[in-house]
Amino acid sequence: MGEFYALICTIIWAFAVILLQRATEEVHPLALNLFRSSVSVPLLLLTVLITGGSLLRSEASAGDYLILFASGVLGIAVADTLFHKALNLTGAGVNAIVSTAYSPLVVLMAFLLIGERINAYDLIGMVMIISSILITGSLQPLAHRTRAQLLWGVVLGVTEMFFLALSIVIAKPVLDHSPVIWATAVRQSGALIAIWVMVLCSPSRRRILKVYRPSRIWRFMLPGTLLGSYLALIFWIAGMKYTLASVAAIINQTSTAFILILAVIFLGERFTPRKGLAAAIAIAGVLLIALT
Repeated sequence: MGEFYALICTIIWAFAVILLQRATEEVHPLALNLFRSSVSVPLLLLTVLITGGSLLRSEASAGDYLILFASGVLGIAVADTLFHKALNLTGAGVNAIVSTAYSPLVVLMAFLLIGERINAYDLIGMVMIISSILITGSLQPLAHRTRAQLLWGVVLGVTEMFFLALSIVIAKPVLDHSPVIWATAVRQSGALIAIWVMVLCSPSRRRILKVYRPSRIWRFMLPGTLLGSYLALIFWIAGMKYTLASVAAIINQTSTAFILILAVIFLGERFTPRKGLAAAIAIAGVLLIALT
């Protein structure tokens, strides 16, 4: 079932990215992350209670809580803030290609930290994905962005994928013996605490806190949050729990194709031959890793 959950996550996440791309045009990256976590944490905690779970599990050790909190800080508080900024600078299409760095990074992290296998085909796939990301640096920036901003967005996107991969791999041993909804709620709660610390330390905190004031941008932020920070997150954690971290990561990566198509339809982004080539190389690299 892990593979099925990972695929459902991919489809939901693709639609969430399109909505969040619109939100990044007007909302500070950290403010958007604060909004997403503030909405998703109560929903997740309520879901734990509705499904008969307990927020404080006697079976969970203090180490389990610390690992999930650390995973949330790295994968949500840090990575998602970088994601929002990268998405704003590169656009959904380019960001989708850059996000393919997630697969090789998870494979590499799983090999280094939890002993999952890695072979020559994995390495070749990694090289192909890295090549596709390098190609994105030569793509045409968005109409209101410069080449330097595009390149900076690519760098932020790769950095985001590093923290995201690290966060889920360190959580994998805990996920293997924990309820999915509970683990997701604990992880997201740790992230929300970290995000509040980041907000309070930010010189832009007054501007950031205005995100709680209802506005027209909520029509993108709220559904994007429900899809991306609630539904997709649950299925993402479930995929990681019920199959190998590397297998789930590969399936998640098919979101690249969905996002590229949706970005053309809903955001009016151009689908150029060079962008198609970068996407094809990236997806081929992902498939090479998945099928070996």
